[in-house]
Amino acid sequence: MAEVINMPRLSDTMEEGVVAKWLKQKGDKVEEGDILAEIETDKATMEFESFHEGTLLHIGVEEGDGAPVDALLAIIGEEGEDISDLIDGKSDSDSSEEKDTKEDSSDEKEEETSEEDEASDDNDDAAEGEIPEGVEIITMPRLSDTMEEGTVASWLKQEGDEVEEGDILAEIETDKATMEFESFYSGTLLHIGIEEGDGAPVDALLAIIGPEGTDVSAFLDQAKSGKKSSGKKKSSSKEDASAKEESSSEDKKEESSSSSSNDGGRIFASPLAKKMAEEKGIDLNNVDGSGENGRIVKKDIENFKPSQKSAPAAKKEEKSSEASAPAVQTYTPAGEESFEEIKNSQMRKTIAKRLSESKFNAPHYYLTIEVDMENAMASRKQINEMPDVKVSFNDMVIKASAMALRKHPQVNSTWSADSMKIAKHIHMGVAVAVDEGLVVPVLKFADQMQMTQIGANVKDLAGKARNKKLQPKEMEGSTFTVSNLGMFGIQEFTSIINQPNSAILSVGAIVEKPVVKNGAIVVGHTMKLTLACDHRTVDGATGAQFLQTLRTYLENPVTMLA
Repeated sequence: MAEVINMPRLSDTMEEGVVAKWLKQKGDKVEEGDILAEIETDKATMEFESFHEGTLLHIGVEEGDGAPVDALLAIIGEEGEDISDLIDGKSDSDSSEEKDTKEDSSDEKEEETSEEDEASDDNDDAAEGEIPEGVEIITMPRLSDTMEEGTVASWLKQEGDEVEEGDILAEIETDKATMEFESFYSGTLLHIGIEEGDGAPVDALLAIIGPEGTDVSAFLDQAKSGKKSSGKKKSSSKEDASAKEESSSEDKKEESSSSSSNDGGRIFASPLAKKMAEEKGIDLNNVDGSGENGRIVKKDIENFKPSQKSAPAAKKEEKSSEASAPAVQTYTPAGEESFEEIKNSQMRKTIAKRLSESKFNAPHYYLTIEVDMENAMASRKQINEMPDVKVSFNDMVIKASAMALRKHPQVNSTWSADSMKIAKHIHMGVAVAVDEGLVVPVLKFADQMQMTQIGANVKDLAGKARNKKLQPKEMEGSTFTVSNLGMFGIQEFTSIINQPNSAILSVGAIVEKPVVKNGAIVVGHTMKLTLACDHRTVDGATGAQFLQTLRTYLENPVTMLA
């Protein structure tokens, strides 16, 4: 009889698994104990072995795809066996909840549909006759990618004024700068929706432009009553294009709307006209503006034709610029912005989730001490002179931390909503960096180990972590964690607590520096240790006392043998 294999729960925190690789293919013979696939969990990539014998009849999750725990992974049975009922049955069970949900929510959808129909009818009614022909509704533009609200700094046109395409209507203050907003329509400014100094959200009614004498009171009454109107949809796509152009230029730096000419005068041009001129290589000195006060607008750039008069002026400008050019030219870097998108692995998702929960939920505080490592260095040298013995400074820190926890059990605790648990055992988590992120294998009962045993176990667990051979039980149950970046030359850093622990120790590099001993300045070796504590369980004085004891052990390693 065929056996259904579901996505296994390979760790206590696993909610979803990704099939990294299938080691058996559809139609292959499978023996009990054979490795079916490599499955990426939230902590590591692990081998998943079969507990059944037969032929692999069906693969439910393809390589690289993910599925929640208990989802259909594979089916093993006798060769040629009909498994359509099992596959269909699984699909039916997976879709039954969706079907129930659809039935339960059918009434709500019908109500929503009817409401949408009514809203559509309202919009159709509103559109009939309330927005006269030729009238354009101008809404508050989105002038930057982060803009949510704008403030009208000043109106450059008033109600009743004639407006030409390209004229500046108003100066609008965004979340980044004050920018000029130009009109894309010609007509009369019939209505101003936002007074100077007032703010409004993006897409709010800013102004109305249309033929002179047009009555727009019906639309304004409807807008004040809070009803939606299709007129708002008349905001031109030209405005959207302008918003994008001005947004991209604003991120660099808002440019002034005017520039200086060669003779010291000023050239008035709209931001869009300046951008178009720059793209087309047109010198604004040679363009006659048709806008207000001789302002150069969009249509002036579109209609510009180089004349013979501009040639001598250009040559004259070149000569004058050469004569007055500075000795050092400003370098403007050019390149193409690009990104590479990398799909987040299960481990990376879990790291993000767990550390965010820890940082946001546990009130962290940090304590730092500087330890004299002269005696520790001498002791390590003597220990490593013994045959077949190798002890690292990290091993000494782990041993000293485990012994300090025995004297300060409050640091070896866990917080929960109803109680605080103080662990009687000491399981040391050791942070290990791997290609996919970070794993924390656990040394069980580390306070009972000798430094040589700690070193051997850490080396073994770190090797398993980098080869993706760690088992879930080897990463569970820590009561305290040590993270060491000293081998990278990092002198001091802080870590995020590895929940449900109450503290984590950050170990820096041993640094050679001048120190004061017996009133004299001598060359010494020191190491900084930073303890991150959860203030819910470990008070400042408790953390400080723990570090004092830890300092004693490290500065006098012989005390760890007592």
